[in-house]
Amino acid sequence: MTTRATELLRVVHARPGVTRADAARMIGVGTGAATELVGRLGQAQLLAEGPTAPSGARGRPTTALIPHPRGPLIAAASITHESWRVDVVELGGSVLATAGENLAGRGGDEVVAALGAAVQRLRQEHGDRIRGIGISVPGTVSRDLMLDASQLGWHDVDLAVAWPRAETFVAGNDATLAASAESRRGVAVGASVALHLRIEAGLGGAVVDGGKVLIGALGASGEFGHMPFGDPAVRCPCGAYGCWGTAVDGSALARLLGHAAPRDPVSYARRIINSPEPGPVAATAAVATALGRGIAGLVNGLDADLVTLGGLGVDLLAAAPEQIAAAYGAGLMDFRRAAPPPVLPALLGDDGPIAGAAEEAWTALLTRLV
Repeated sequence: MTTRATELLRVVHARPGVTRADAARMIGVGTGAATELVGRLGQAQLLAEGPTAPSGARGRPTTALIPHPRGPLIAAASITHESWRVDVVELGGSVLATAGENLAGRGGDEVVAALGAAVQRLRQEHGDRIRGIGISVPGTVSRDLMLDASQLGWHDVDLAVAWPRAETFVAGNDATLAASAESRRGVAVGASVALHLRIEAGLGGAVVDGGKVLIGALGASGEFGHMPFGDPAVRCPCGAYGCWGTAVDGSALARLLGHAAPRDPVSYARRIINSPEPGPVAATAAVATALGRGIAGLVNGLDADLVTLGGLGVDLLAAAPEQIAAAYGAGLMDFRRAAPPPVLPALLGDDGPIAGAAEEAWTALLTRLV
């Protein structure tokens, strides 16, 4: 019964508004057993039932399984190169509250402390309903929750400070978590092997194989931005030369235009990419070409059947689709060109990382609820 109850909660989380009958079919139980499960989970303040959207059909109205109004919540947090944000997320993915602010040049320890203070305030507002936290960060996270974000110059930042001794605490790279969310709630649902690439200050990504994110032996896979697809004369903040990320982000646009390195690389890049002036248009085309060429290399090597772009990748795909497509096609092996894997903007956009943090936290928490 405990296993079935957990399966039912997973179905409701993945398919908000599912009916009791449909949920019963998905977990392989009869209507009587489903009624018993829903009743038990209602008593535990985990599930409730509410009206479905009007269908216009005659007969008895059906009800949907929904989160209990006093049920558990998680905190989902995202740290980017320019700001941080915390959402309170219920079963099914709806956001009930949010808080955040700009980094304003603060160091990693200060940012995590500020984020933790916001989490504490949200916990006070929601009582003991918030049962865990997931954090998305622009860098690598060790098994002991230490963050290294080379683009920001942050090293050995203790993420556990955000909520010491939390019942559920998960953290991961922003691009990896965005890939996870896109495979569960975005355009990559159902893909066999999906490649997700996210551009902010640098480039990261992940491979999702059969719905499972490949994280590598140390949990640090997907650092595609540090593959040598860029200019070998350009030194990356990671210490290597020729990293692909330095050829496709805001720093690349600034170099092409003869500008100083931008303090806010993402906002700067968006201004350049959306500018109609000849210089920015040419720089955007060059960066888009570098992006398309690298995507081809990864598709050749990974045999992905779908590519999704997040962050600035969405902006580049909208502003310079021809340049990306031409470089992508030219770099593919002959046998792939007749039906190249599509390159699509991520459905979740800039919310991908925080949505992924919420998903991972809920995945960890669901096994503990019944």
